[in-house]
Amino acid sequence: MNKGIPPELLLEAYASGIFPMGMEDGTIRWFSPNPRGILPLEEFHAPHGLKRALKRPGWELRTDTAFDEVVAACAAREETWITPLIRKAYRELFAEGHAHSVEIWKDGCLAGGLYGVALGGAFFGESMFHRVTDASKVALWHLVRVLREGGFTLLDTQWTTDHLEQFGAIEIPREDYLERLASAVGAKTRFPSPGIVT
Repeated sequence: MNKGIPPELLLEAYASGIFPMGMEDGTIRWFSPNPRGILPLEEFHAPHGLKRALKRPGWELRTDTAFDEVVAACAAREETWITPLIRKAYRELFAEGHAHSVEIWKDGCLAGGLYGVALGGAFFGESMFHRVTDASKVALWHLVRVLREGGFTLLDTQWTTDHLEQFGAIEIPREDYLERLASAVGAKTRFPSPGIVT
């Protein structure tokens, strides 16, 4: 019987460039893509749609105030790799301060957000969602700002998609990625304390 992924094993995997995904049959598989998707923090591109969205009033950025709800919303799709075992593993990482959520609130409701894992100067983005149009884009924009201000150097997207490429995501060889990862994981960084971020 699969009892889940211990937090120390999960962190060791991330430090080695490996991450898990839940399968339909309830098992967990481990991945290390080649090439690897990253979003260079200093080259983040804000497309016109995002710029328009950022000008809309009423967005409120919070971090780590609704982690479980963010993960649940990311998993609420017809097909998802965020299985109960995966949710349990990241909940435990969150309890230990290694997993984080960036949340966009509007009119007192969770409008969108994302979650991932922080290890040294690397942030491993896991999934995002929106309930209000463009809220996930706004969450990504705020994540990049938070990471820049906190001294992070690597934003891992695992793979690239057309959606991520509009923000500047690129693919790099796994060997290059592992070099960047090794340099990043030893850095001292700061992620905002739970609550509203101004």
